[in-house]
Amino acid sequence: MSLLARSGAGLRRLCLVTTLSVAAAFPTLIAAQVVRTEVLPLQSVTLTDEQFLGGHDPGKPVTVAGVLSLPKAGSDRLPAIVILHPSGGINSGITDWQQEFLAMGVATFVVDSFAGRGVVNTLNDQGQLGRLVQLEDAYRALDLLQKHPRIDPERVILMGESRGGQPALYADLKRFQQLHGSSSGKGFVGYIAFYPNCNTTYRADDDFDDKPVLVFHGTADDYAPVASCRAYVERLRAKGKDIKFIEYSGAQHMFDWKAAAKPIVLAKAQTIRSCQLTEAQNGQIMDAATGRPFTYSDPCVEYGPTLAYDEKAAINARKTVREFVMGTLKLGEPAP
Repeated sequence: MSLLARSGAGLRRLCLVTTLSVAAAFPTLIAAQVVRTEVLPLQSVTLTDEQFLGGHDPGKPVTVAGVLSLPKAGSDRLPAIVILHPSGGINSGITDWQQEFLAMGVATFVVDSFAGRGVVNTLNDQGQLGRLVQLEDAYRALDLLQKHPRIDPERVILMGESRGGQPALYADLKRFQQLHGSSSGKGFVGYIAFYPNCNTTYRADDDFDDKPVLVFHGTADDYAPVASCRAYVERLRAKGKDIKFIEYSGAQHMFDWKAAAKPIVLAKAQTIRSCQLTEAQNGQIMDAATGRPFTYSDPCVEYGPTLAYDEKAAINARKTVREFVMGTLKLGEPAP
């Protein structure tokens, strides 16, 4: 158990900071849609990618936090969506999606994978945390929600954007579920990944658990290029997997984020858009160009990606997500 988990004062400080952040960032959301907000401590572990993939090292215990928002009063169990944030942390785009889901009668659980680990963001230094840390958090969030009295344990979707989109895409892998998945043995019922990075080839990465997966990408994305994800999805489809890939012509990274109405160039932000990475037998991530373990000092790492809102793409994506959520969670039908 982590020091923070052992310390009641430390946990109260974490929850207070998170609560104040939520109140500042989500005032409209709280006033308009939420009947109850709970800031919940989430017991997870911090793992390097090699530790996550190897499955033999338990990693370092840590307490992070998540914000559970309930759209209805009462005692009935609600469907829920776990939301994973991008490299910049929780932003107004997360708020917009919360409003969307809460208006549908779906609870949301936003996981903050950074604050409890002492990280502000990973934009300029992606090496601060492994790329799969948020996937561990997602599985632990599912454990937490499946025991919550207001959540239907069999109707929980995972959604993520950018850095959070990668775990949302790969969480359905049988191997990852066997190594780190929910203790109940019941996984998420669906997955929504926005502009994930697909430049890494993992072992057995085409062996999905056959839950529906929805992936969005823009053809002009220079942060996480569309080509590698398109190729990966085609490989999964060839295996008969239930995955839908939607790409928007000319759309850039974070195309659904209204705050990027004026394009934002992140001059110092790292991107692996030109890297081709492969998991070795021992779980190390290898750079195909050098034949050595990958680091963010490798020549393939580049800088200066662009974020830009695309209204047409965003509107279509919201419509598609709503339809996916309604169908996957069987909204309007009696809960089983």
